[in-house]
Amino acid sequence: MNKNKTELVALDDDKKLNDYINQLDNLRCEGVNKVLELKQEIVAVKKSKMIEQDEKAKLIADYQKQIIVAKEIALKNKAKDAKLTKEAVKYSNTISNEYLKKVNAIENEKIAKAKKDYVAEIQNIKKASIEKKEQLQKKYSGKDLEFELHANKVELNATLFDAKNKFTSRIGACKDTKHTEFVNHIQTNISLRNNKTKFSENAQLAVKNYLYNFAASKFFLQNGLYIAILIFFIVCIIIAPMHGNGHLLTLPNIFTILEQSSTRMFYALGVAGLILLAGTDLSVGRMVALGSVTTGLILHPSVNIVTMFSLGPWDFTAMPMTARVILALVLSITLCVAFSAFAGFFSAKLKIHPFISTLATQLIIYGLLFFGTSGTPVGSIDSGIKDVLGGRWILGFVNGELVTFPKLIVPAIIAIFVAWFIWNKTTFGKNIFAVGGNPEAASVSGISVFKVTLGVFIMAGVFYGFGAFFEAFRANASAGTGQGYELDAIAACVVGGISFFGGIGKIQGAVAGVLIFTGLTYCLTFLGIDSNLQFVFKGLIIIAAVSLDSFKYLKRK
Repeated sequence: MNKNKTELVALDDDKKLNDYINQLDNLRCEGVNKVLELKQEIVAVKKSKMIEQDEKAKLIADYQKQIIVAKEIALKNKAKDAKLTKEAVKYSNTISNEYLKKVNAIENEKIAKAKKDYVAEIQNIKKASIEKKEQLQKKYSGKDLEFELHANKVELNATLFDAKNKFTSRIGACKDTKHTEFVNHIQTNISLRNNKTKFSENAQLAVKNYLYNFAASKFFLQNGLYIAILIFFIVCIIIAPMHGNGHLLTLPNIFTILEQSSTRMFYALGVAGLILLAGTDLSVGRMVALGSVTTGLILHPSVNIVTMFSLGPWDFTAMPMTARVILALVLSITLCVAFSAFAGFFSAKLKIHPFISTLATQLIIYGLLFFGTSGTPVGSIDSGIKDVLGGRWILGFVNGELVTFPKLIVPAIIAIFVAWFIWNKTTFGKNIFAVGGNPEAASVSGISVFKVTLGVFIMAGVFYGFGAFFEAFRANASAGTGQGYELDAIAACVVGGISFFGGIGKIQGAVAGVLIFTGLTYCLTFLGIDSNLQFVFKGLIIIAAVSLDSFKYLKRK
């Protein structure tokens, strides 16, 4: 292989390319590179605590003067630099393309030989094992024979395992060589452009890296469930017109799915944080009822027929509508946060599993709501504000069909962005992953497990409060509103890849899970599948998702 590389002249050994590199280094040395170096020196001086302020000022002033000179040199050499860079990159691509072809050919030959050797070695190992087995059968009998045959089988499996490892290592070495040489080529071009990347090269590198790390078993383990669900949706789209139900994949249907997902998105985003802590929340449905009933009472267009704990009837119509909306939203959030923090305190302080603390919270809210309202629906909210916040914008006609855009999608998108920002761009978000992954290690590193756990419960309560507020715009609220929503929210998170073992998950996973479950329900309903059978489909998806999560966790262990 070294001989072939020498014939082609590898990039590092090519004299002309090295001449280009030296020329570019000379052009940039006192120009663009000097500017960058001086700017770094200025930053270092500013941060230094060992230098007096007067000395800092002098050094910075001197560096800034040098930067002016360096910029003039850089400007003077700019055109020549650009021309030389273009020539160098073109030459680099020419010689590296030929070189990479030869390297790939050599490594492919090695791979083919490794496969051939492996097949031959396996045959020899099995043949030797059979011969040994025959000898053992002649030499031993009874239990002694059983023992020797078992030992022979163990030895066979171990030898086969070693042979496979050796074969895998040889194949891996060949793939490593091909990948490394391609990466070196890209890095050489980046260096020639003075660390400036190119979109086409980045795209090629991304594809190469994906193929290099791709493993079919890992791919299907990570995406098998989503592929199966995608196939299910495709089947639904195909068979829907055949059953006379019309086309499933239309804008009105898509917007309806998104509208149904909008409020559920809030609940999933809240539960996701708790699952990330290896917990759960069984009180979501009751939180929804609590906030929705509160919102319905305040935004009812007239005197409410519902009394709360024999107090009432309530009439908020004298208040300005804006004040009523703010009051309803604030009360919905406050009540949900209060009950969520109540459960969170016991989980964070007394280490009670969230399953128990949220179950207790669920029962408390359930009892209070049904006792307070006698289970009577609060009725619809004012039609004017319902249209403003929960109505639809008319987009126009598409293929003769009126298309409208649900307004509830907008707050759901905002909630997704807020949750993503908290998870990925804040210290609190990083602490959530740390506590969820290993609370003991997080505590040792100075993170307050109590504060993080309680904070996640409070954050969940805020999401529940917003979701419950908007839920009142979709249906007449009652103490039974939101029944079973906690299961849908938890299932959506698990299907979206948020692990029950804690510390693993992404916001986009929870979002995808909500859309999958809502879309699944809509598709089954659209096809006329009995609502009771829909639970079977949901159950199968949940058990499949949790099983895959458990399998991945065991593999990580």
